[in-house]
Amino acid sequence: MSDTSLPPTERAAGAKPSLSRRRFLNLAGMGAGAVAAGGGAALAAPAAGTPDPNIVPVPDWTKTLGAAVNENPYGKPSVFEKDVVRREVTWLTASSQSSVSFTPLYALDSVITPNGLCFVRHHGGQAEIEPDKYRLMIHGLVDKPLVFTLEDLKRMPGRVNRAYFLECAANSGMEWRGAQLNGCQFTHGMIHNLFYTGVPLKTLLDMAGVNPKGKWVLAEGADAAVMTRSIPLEKAMNDCLVAFGMNGEALRPEQGYPVRLVVPGWEGNMWVKWLRRLKVGDQPWQQREETSKYTDLLADGRSRRFTFVMDAKSVVTSPSPQAPLKHKGPNVLSGIAWSGRGTITRVDVSLDGGRNWTTARIDGPAMPMSMTRFYLDFDWAGQELMVQSRAMDDTGYVQPTKQELRAVRGTNSIYHNNGIQTWLVRSNGETENVEVG
Repeated sequence: MSDTSLPPTERAAGAKPSLSRRRFLNLAGMGAGAVAAGGGAALAAPAAGTPDPNIVPVPDWTKTLGAAVNENPYGKPSVFEKDVVRREVTWLTASSQSSVSFTPLYALDSVITPNGLCFVRHHGGQAEIEPDKYRLMIHGLVDKPLVFTLEDLKRMPGRVNRAYFLECAANSGMEWRGAQLNGCQFTHGMIHNLFYTGVPLKTLLDMAGVNPKGKWVLAEGADAAVMTRSIPLEKAMNDCLVAFGMNGEALRPEQGYPVRLVVPGWEGNMWVKWLRRLKVGDQPWQQREETSKYTDLLADGRSRRFTFVMDAKSVVTSPSPQAPLKHKGPNVLSGIAWSGRGTITRVDVSLDGGRNWTTARIDGPAMPMSMTRFYLDFDWAGQELMVQSRAMDDTGYVQPTKQELRAVRGTNSIYHNNGIQTWLVRSNGETENVEVG
């Protein structure tokens, strides 16, 4: 199946990877300090006596009335941003009902993901639940089994708003054995960062009264896959939320409307959508999604299990294959970083494949288990660059290289790949996914 509707750059990214992308580049030809970070000359003005056709004439949109105030009762992006959409790589999965569409990271800035661009991962298609028929049950090792309606949850004391990233454990999974997909939307786009509105899970569990023998909570969704995951009670009582809102409005259907579980900093598969049941037990349930799936197969045949935390990770979103450099002179490198263990405190950027590093500027809010935006202003003279970023969090954790990660875990897994990403920027500004060696 081909994605003929995609622009050329995205169409190439969605095709099966070619050998030319699986490159291992030698750094011998990269001079130290390949480009100077900092300010640069101002952009050149038009030649004297040459009027700018986009300034001097009165444009058509100034000559007539525009659209009415309620032309779009629910606001839409500009028609000129029509290519900024989630995208699916059709050959990745056998069915689009059990598949993923990726956040267009290359086109976004700041730290909050627009609701309509948040990546989507389904295991059995999207459930459509009528809000007045919604029920959430809490049972198992509790003193008092309870059932809540959506209105019950919205009336609950202690409502909170929290900004968290949600990253699929398989994000960057195709890159374990080498550079594969050509675009940060496809290599890193199984992530979004939102403000969630809801009530702490602890509030509901306290109302039910957890038995002293209770150590785990089973979360179950109402979709056709009946997604179920075991969550340690300690985590459930610490910072998990039962959320009904995202970025100031109701959850989108593809994000679990009307209610989903929020498990900050932990793999996205545990953030059960269309949440219908919470059962307290004395041990994990060993469900499919925590045994045959979402375990990390090591080189010696053993598996890492219950690897919940998403470690510190970062990626440069511009320049990147879908956002190539277009102008020599002053440019702004931009990217995102996040950590499931805490707050991002520093991001370093290399323009020569890891030989030299410059500390990037973090701007905007830096919150625990939330996405952080970084920038590096630099001048580009048209030479090739090898762009990397390296994140650090407040626990002291430093994002590893892919080689360091493979030395410990091998190449059998598709989960928890937080290795440093490398983009090759060519002399014409075109950018490619590569690895250094």
